[in-house]
Amino acid sequence: MSTVAASSETLQPTEYILEHLTNLNTTGHVQSNIVDFSIVNYDTVFWSFSMGLLAVAILIFAARRATSGVPGRFQALIEIVVELVETQSKNIVHGDRTYIAPLALFVFCWIVFMNTLDLIPIDWVNGLNGLFSAFHIHIPHHKIVPTTDLNGTMGMSLSVLLIILYYSVKIKGFGGFAHELISAPFGDKWYLAPFNLFLNLIEYIAKTVSLGMRLFGNMYAGELIFMLIALLGSIWTFNLDLSILGFVGHVIAGAAWAIFHILVILLQAFIFMMLTLVYVGQAHSHH
Repeated sequence: MSTVAASSETLQPTEYILEHLTNLNTTGHVQSNIVDFSIVNYDTVFWSFSMGLLAVAILIFAARRATSGVPGRFQALIEIVVELVETQSKNIVHGDRTYIAPLALFVFCWIVFMNTLDLIPIDWVNGLNGLFSAFHIHIPHHKIVPTTDLNGTMGMSLSVLLIILYYSVKIKGFGGFAHELISAPFGDKWYLAPFNLFLNLIEYIAKTVSLGMRLFGNMYAGELIFMLIALLGSIWTFNLDLSILGFVGHVIAGAAWAIFHILVILLQAFIFMMLTLVYVGQAHSHH
């Protein structure tokens, strides 16, 4: 979410958007390649770990404060989420769910917290530079939402891929998993093995890419719309001071999109969790 700070009024609309869509990384520049392991986005790493620790802390707090009597509102909320995840994991994964259900619960809460950062006005975040300047520290860029960074979402989807491969080998054994790769879906004839292996590799790549791209695309688009709404309220392109239109652009349009975006935040977390369960469930099944 964005409100145009007074100090940013000298920026052009394109410069303003680029300023807020650039990560704080090791190079200080926009990442030019899709894959570049030499660049580390500090803001994505910091907020991802922070929201992960927050999710774990809240779940531990809820578990320790849980009572057998009439639950309070906080406990009732946590119980609803836990029951939702447990029901979905039970319907999808047929096997030992000792670690799978807690993993799905953590993934859902983690992504919800990361996505919710999108509701914080990004100019408030960049305004923290004023605090850091007292210690002679300058932060040129600061992108607060980790799920608007393709590096972050693809890292999460790669982690899901590793989990899928782990359970595939654990449930079927290395030999069984290798045999499945070369025998499904066209059969175990030796001359079909190259085609089966090629299709299975494409399937794993497609799952990984689509899982990360889906979350990134929706959250990135939402962040960009917040910025466009902020530009609408500022009337920069016309260089006018129309307070009524500014109020409509900033407050009314921004609030309406923020309310709708809450659904996007929860829906994207739910979809990522569900696909994780589906893929892990497929790893448990035998072809």
